[in-house]
Amino acid sequence: MTGPYKISVVICTYNRAAYIREAMDSLYHQTLDRGSYEVIVVNNNSSDETEPVCEAFIESHNDASFSYFNEPQQGASFARNTGARHAGSPLLCFMDDDAVADPDYLERIVAFFEKYPDAGGLGGRIIPRYIPAEPEWMSYYVSSLVGQFHYSNEVTVFAPGKYPLESNMIVRKDDFDRIGGFNADLPGVKGTLRIGGEGKDLFLRLQALGRKIYYDPDIRVQHVVETSKLSHEYLYRVASGMGRGERVRMLQKSKGAFYGKIAEYIFKLGASFVLGIKYTLQGKPAKARPVIRFRIDALKGLFNN
Repeated sequence: MTGPYKISVVICTYNRAAYIREAMDSLYHQTLDRGSYEVIVVNNNSSDETEPVCEAFIESHNDASFSYFNEPQQGASFARNTGARHAGSPLLCFMDDDAVADPDYLERIVAFFEKYPDAGGLGGRIIPRYIPAEPEWMSYYVSSLVGQFHYSNEVTVFAPGKYPLESNMIVRKDDFDRIGGFNADLPGVKGTLRIGGEGKDLFLRLQALGRKIYYDPDIRVQHVVETSKLSHEYLYRVASGMGRGERVRMLQKSKGAFYGKIAEYIFKLGASFVLGIKYTLQGKPAKARPVIRFRIDALKGLFNN
């Protein structure tokens, strides 16, 4: 059931007291009329000051429709599903708690769905905001580990098997409810393990229904990336989490699909060695090792349930 809003933004947050206020503030200062949208923040067991930060912001910005909920079951999928259940509009926009939306972000999204009534989903550009600066070893081939995303320079429909990233994705609520929301078997985290791919799974299921998923490069958010936190342990958690998520998804289909994914990952690992050699020959050895490590860690995750 939808209410008076044109769009609902759902933010799942976990221990982001340092950044959640800026995310909320960017959604407060939108060009879209404040009566046309709501923002739903779902705290997923934060142990820092996230709750008082959110509550203070909402209290001091009571001329906008911000609401706050707690989801005790750990995992982004659970928190996002909780937010979606409270949404009162035909469009669901999912944004990360360390993302900052452009001022015309929501206005562009609403206008897009009016212009393209056949759109079942939408993704936009995600631009890293490195603090203090982009690391020397960063390259296109590992940039997805920090959420960077740019699919096309113009509006286009995602090819089958391609999809938006979680920090900037929009779906129709009717379709979201029809497919049962995010897959609870891909929670984002499970204990100390990361099990990713929940956004990928959602959009592939929408594509299986015949829905067109669009990309618009002008619908943009910035994603905060603290380079000091990009340790090997962190990158391993993200890369291996991608592999674990694919393991869950493939085994839900069939063993044959899982074996096919193993072959795909081995091929990508081989390609990473070729890229590593290329970077080394170009005098960019710092970029070589992370490309190879990414594929090794993802393959490890694929075998580790």
